[in-house]
Order: sequence, then structure tokens, then C-alpha cells
Amino acid sequence: MICIIGAGVAGVMAAHFLSEEGAEVLLVDRSSVPASGGSGAAGAFISPKIGKGGPLQELTNEAFAFAQRFYRENFPKHFHGDGVLRIPKDSDDEKRFELYEAFNYRPYERWDAARAEAAGLRNVPGGFYFPEAGDADAPEICRVAAERLNFRQMEVERLEFAGNSWRIIGAGDLIEAEHVVLATGYESDLLDLRYMGIRGLWGSRGDYATSRQFPISLHKDFSLSSTRHGRIKLGATHVKSPQPCRICDGRPLATLEAKAAEITDTSDFRLVETFCGMRSTSRDHFPIVGPVIDVPRMLAETPAITRGAKAPLIHLEKLSVLNGLGGRGFVFAPLMARSLARYILHGEALDPRVHPDRLFWKWVRRMEN
Repeated sequence: MICIIGAGVAGVMAAHFLSEEGAEVLLVDRSSVPASGGSGAAGAFISPKIGKGGPLQELTNEAFAFAQRFYRENFPKHFHGDGVLRIPKDSDDEKRFELYEAFNYRPYERWDAARAEAAGLRNVPGGFYFPEAGDADAPEICRVAAERLNFRQMEVERLEFAGNSWRIIGAGDLIEAEHVVLATGYESDLLDLRYMGIRGLWGSRGDYATSRQFPISLHKDFSLSSTRHGRIKLGATHVKSPQPCRICDGRPLATLEAKAAEITDTSDFRLVETFCGMRSTSRDHFPIVGPVIDVPRMLAETPAITRGAKAPLIHLEKLSVLNGLGGRGFVFAPLMARSLARYILHGEALDPRVHPDRLFWKWVRRMEN
């Protein structure tokens, strides 16, 4: 049996693909419902990454292509493919859009100011419209997926490897599993994962009642959804402080509301519900997918690695991680989860861009400084 710890979008998708491949799976979370943290607060906008090319943009767009097909096929009631318009953040960004266009995901359309105005926008020079993009109902997708799985509430306190299996231990509770997947997000303290550089990014989302019929979703330095059932979503992953609540002073959406009002009529928006939560990201902003290095053993047996010496990497047996999906968790999760499932069950090689080993040597070299 494979136990996945953490029922955010990473854990839910890992459980989905492992189960689809025929594995016996148990999904565990400290909450009685999935997506109780950052995943449930996500706007879950499913769109490509724009930019000047490079590995992260390429990987993001590969994940987007897979994700939008996956959600359409598996969660048709909870994926809204109305398209996403990517618009410049400011005048400098507008100039950079000319450079970005050569690297755009296809298909896309180049919109001018008149086209943007016809869609209900103002003070917008145009942008790139991606017709296959859209947004997902974040908690609903996790909930529906979890209903198809074996799910158990448990506050995991520690992990122990005994014999040939893992013991997942909580207060008065014990699970034994052949393999463990850590999908615990920014709170990754069950094992020594320091080398991964996992940290939190705070995100906020508001659901607003409105009479406006906004036909598309858009992304600037915030995201605004199309209108569905008289509601519209406004959100962003926008605070890096470890104390985000102190910074927002009880108004996490104030900045986003002001930005939205600059480009469209928000006069009848009435806030219905606010969602906030912490996403997790890695040191290099790529997802973290695969085996976990036994850091204490590496440091104990080969202490010279902190001074530049090389040594074979030692991994924890039968344990994997799926983390660091950042503000694009619902874009990355399906493809990363499928890759992890095939690695665990069939030994398929992992993409080196997301393999956790990539992060170890730079981290261990800094320990001596």
C-alpha cells in the first residue's frame, strides 16, 4: 500500500494517478476534507507561462497542455475553458511582450486595445489570448477526486522506516505502508528536507457576486475569472512575507480590488467569501518530484561533502516527494503526479528539471560558509 501524506492538489493528484495505475492507495490529511489549505484558496487559473523561453517556461507549458486536457476529460463540470487573456503589468512589460511572442504557447491570439475594450476592459493595450486556457474550481476538484479514493483524517507526527515498510505515526494512530509520498506543502517537517529550499508563498482569493457577464478570464499581476452563476473570482499569489496576515491588516484583497478597478468596472462587485492560504515553492521555482536524500546519513558518513568532496547520494528507501508547485499548483500537479506514479510503480526516469537531487549539492556547499 502507498500512503500519500497531504491532501492538497499535489497529494490528491498523486493518489489519483497511482490508483489509476493499479496501486492500493491511502490519502491522509490532518483535515477531515481535502484542499483545506493553500489548494482550497487557489484561484486555480490554468494558463501557459509567457516569457523569453527557457526551461521553466517550457516545463510550465508542457504541464499546461497536459492539465487542460486532463481537467476537461476528468472534471468537465469544474473546469471552465473560457480562455485567458494575458495582459502587460505596466508599460515596460508591454514592450517585453514583443519579445515574448516568439515563445508563446500555441494556439493564441494577439489582441489589440479595441478587442480588449470589447471584452469589457479599459486602459489595456491588448495582450495574448489563449483559447485553451481557463480556470478550475479548486476545492471542488480536490473533493471530487478524493471521493474516488481511500481517504483518512490523521495528524501525522513522525515517520519511521522499520524492516521493509514505513510506519506513519500519529496520536494514538498507526499506518503501515510499503511506500510513502510526502505532499505536505510548505510545512515539510516530517523529515530533513532543508536542501529542497521549500518555502511558503501566500495567496488570496475573493469570490464576488456581480451582474456583469465577463466572458473571459484574464491575468495581469492578479487574475480575474469569467462570470459564472453570478460570481467572479479575483486572486493572486502575491505575498512573500512569513507574516502575511500582519501585512494585509485584515484586508487581503484590498490591493487586488484596486488593481482590478483600474482595468474594468467593478462597481457592483460584492464580496461573498474570502480565501487565503500558503502555497509552497522551491529554491529554483521548479517542482520537486522524486526520491528524498537521507541528509543526516550523508552528513554523518561523508562530512567532507560540505567542503567540496563528492560522494554517492544516499536516498531514503521507498519514500518520494511531490512539492514546490508554487502559484501554478493546478497547472503542474497532474503532469508531475503522473510522472511520480510511473516512477514509483514502473521505474520510469524522472525529468531532471524536477528531480530533487538537483538541489542538494548547492545547498550542502553553503553549509560550510
